Amino acid sequence: MTEGPTGSRSQTTNLGTFVPLVFQPGEAFQFDWSEDWAHVGGERIKLQVAHIKLSHSRAFLVRAYLLQTHEMLFDAHWHAFRVFEGVPGRGIYDNMRTAVDRVGVGKKRDVNARFMAMTSHYVFDPDFCNPAAGWEKGQVEKNVRDARHRLWQVMPAFADIDALNLWLEERCKALWDEIEHGSLPGSIANVWEAEKPALMPLPTAFDGYVELSKRVSPTCLITFERNRYSVPASFANRPVSLHIYPTRLVIVAEGHVVCEHQRIIERSHRHPGRVIYDWRHYLAVIQRKPGALRNGAPFIEMPEAFRQLQGQMLRKPGGDREMVEILSLVLHHDEQAVLCAVEMALEAGVPTKTHVLNLLHRLVDGTPADQPDVTPPEALALRKEPQANVARYDGLRRPLDAGGKSHAS
Repeated sequence: MTEGPTGSRSQTTNLGTFVPLVFQPGEAFQFDWSEDWAHVGGERIKLQVAHIKLSHSRAFLVRAYLLQTHEMLFDAHWHAFRVFEGVPGRGIYDNMRTAVDRVGVGKKRDVNARFMAMTSHYVFDPDFCNPAAGWEKGQVEKNVRDARHRLWQVMPAFADIDALNLWLEERCKALWDEIEHGSLPGSIANVWEAEKPALMPLPTAFDGYVELSKRVSPTCLITFERNRYSVPASFANRPVSLHIYPTRLVIVAEGHVVCEHQRIIERSHRHPGRVIYDWRHYLAVIQRKPGALRNGAPFIEMPEAFRQLQGQMLRKPGGDREMVEILSLVLHHDEQAVLCAVEMALEAGVPTKTHVLNLLHRLVDGTPADQPDVTPPEALALRKEPQANVARYDGLRRPLDAGGKSHAS
């Protein structure tokens, strides 16, 4: 409160008065999340959108995700630094849950351990705003508003998230050329070019996964986000580590990667969870129990040639075991080579294990599977076909004398 010239008091606090901020080249960037909608994969879906903006040049990147989680946050930072071609010295954030575990008094924060690992990898300092003080990162807050009419209201439909993010990146860089900086001469692109030397060099991407402990079920499955994913049978009933990335899941055991799956994100609870099989994970099981091949759910997703061969081999006795032995060849040979051998056997009309093995060995050894058709010249043509007459072998027997002894020839 201050006294006015006439003695009346005038209110100068709480009137939305702010101090303009100036940032040096390479000094800082600002980060924020928003929610927006887009047509992706034939439907209109709600997206979690990351906004990253350089505080000096005002160059910005917008990137869309289905979830607002740690692995998405790490991915957004990598793509922003890649597009900016460097890393600023400081990042300005609000108190988002993916970065701050607990907000203390004043500037005291309990920062998430994985978030701190990312900042240490890129060597920048995180700076968190006061609670409910969005103006402390006003540039990116304005960018969220501006993106609505610059991007979201004019964008077309996309087949998938990857296509959407590619369009967003290209559109953002085009806008750098179109938008004047405002405080400095030239466009945003011009000022960004001048700022690039002040950015720290771009390191390798941070391995931004979230780790969970899982136990593999007796049916060789682990559960994540209502979906189930297969694991090699040798790890059934054992603990494994699940590394969660934005688009993939990596299963690790005993310090080694044992398998990998494309991540399925289904936010609607109207549909049941999915089961994602890899039929190769169950080969060790059917080697002991070949009868399980006939109706085994994982084997429905085998390549079509394997399915056709299975349909023919299971009609004869012992065919299930022979089919298991053919499938198990992929454990020791290139799968495409085995598949090619099976296709050739089906085409030749000889769907047997022996013929598949013969063709596979020829493919592996580089021997032509189809021998050339050799037509003999006319001079070598047979004038008289030989006849099968075993009686002729009697003429090879040695004559016996009266005493039953043979004579020397």
